[in-house]
Order: sequence, then structure tokens, then C-alpha cells
Amino acid sequence: MKSDLPKVLHPFMGKPLIVHVLDNLQKAGVSDILVVVGYRGEMVVDVIGGRAGHVWQREQLGTGHAVMQAEQALADFSGKVIIACGDVPCIRPETFRALVAEAERDGVMAAVLTMVPETPFGYGRIIKDGKGRFLRIVEEKDAAPEEKKIREVNSGTYVFDKRLLFEGLRHINTDNAQGEYYLPDALQHVMASGFTVGTMLMEDPVEGSGVNTSEELARLEGYCRTMTRG
Repeated sequence: MKSDLPKVLHPFMGKPLIVHVLDNLQKAGVSDILVVVGYRGEMVVDVIGGRAGHVWQREQLGTGHAVMQAEQALADFSGKVIIACGDVPCIRPETFRALVAEAERDGVMAAVLTMVPETPFGYGRIIKDGKGRFLRIVEEKDAAPEEKKIREVNSGTYVFDKRLLFEGLRHINTDNAQGEYYLPDALQHVMASGFTVGTMLMEDPVEGSGVNTSEELARLEGYCRTMTRG
């Protein structure tokens, strides 16, 4: 973003990116929200105010490591946990609710929100079996040439059973191309425990888009304004 401002605080439709995410989660019926903060986290904490709690990720060791920081804060909670990205502002409340419904089907203990972007480069690919059942997510840097041809990708938004989530995070490692703890690896524990991982494909991949540059921010704002008017 070429800025010292934390990415999630960049203005978007008149509010910081992360405020849109909080708005959409709360409209979806989520009342207890934790924000994992890192770089210049004091600024993020100030912006979210009393709308959400927060936990610190002092080292950036991957998405799985970020979620690990919330385990103690969620010690007394049981049930389903939504994991959303602070720089993905356009996921609608009804999409969050539908993903939770997918994760509450019989035998399903986690669900992944997926999409088919114009260009899948950079995203984790959704690997399924011949019957369309979820098998795993392979990150771009770890994907084989055939896997890179897959167009359905991970949006970075999930619903997990809380117990299985943190059990799974204790089983993951950094044996991958980026040397990080990948959150999607925790899905393997859900399956190894005898449960199913569901997927839900967004009709419009732009809804699940994140922001990494000022140009992407401007394009996404134009999309969201159109979607809001619609």
C-alpha cells in the first residue's frame, strides 16, 4: 500500500477497511469478535474501540500462527468460530450466514468460503476428489503445475468448530515453501477426526477480494458501491 498506515485502516467508502468487516459480521449476527493485531496494532485497537476484543500477534509467522494467538481468549467458548480477513470488506452478512449454515450440516465441522477469480495466481487452490468433496488446500508456492491449473481458490474465510480448530493448529508445522504456519492445514485434523470439511462457492469472486495496492482499493470501492446500490 506504500504507507505506514496498517492496511486494515486504509479508508474505504468513508470508513477503515476493518470497520466494514466488523459491520458485516455484526449484521450477520456475530456478537463476540476478536481482532488479531500486529503491525502498529495500537492504532487498530483504537479504531475498533469497544466493538471487538483483540489479541496480539507479536511475530508474523503465518495465518495459522495468527489464529493460535486467540486460543486463550476463547478458552471458555464452545461452538463455531468464523475466521475472516480484515482487508476483505465486501463479504456480505448473508454470505457469512450461509457459510455458517454449511458448517452446521450433519457431519460437517468446518467450511471454507471459495471463489473462482479471473486469475487464480497467488491464491490457495481448492483440491477436491472426483465426487467434488474437499480434500485440502494447496498454497500457490507449494502447488504442482497441475494443481496451479485449478481455478477454485480459498478466499481466506472459514468457519471451524472451535475445539477441532485449536486441536488442529497444534498439529500443523512450517514444513512448506514459506516456512509459515498455514491455517488451512488445520482442516486436515477435522477430516482425520472423522468429519467433513464443506465448501461454499461465492457467485461473484470480487465479493471475496482483498486489498494489497491503492489501485485494488479503488477498483474494489467502485464494485462495492455498485453492489450496495443494487
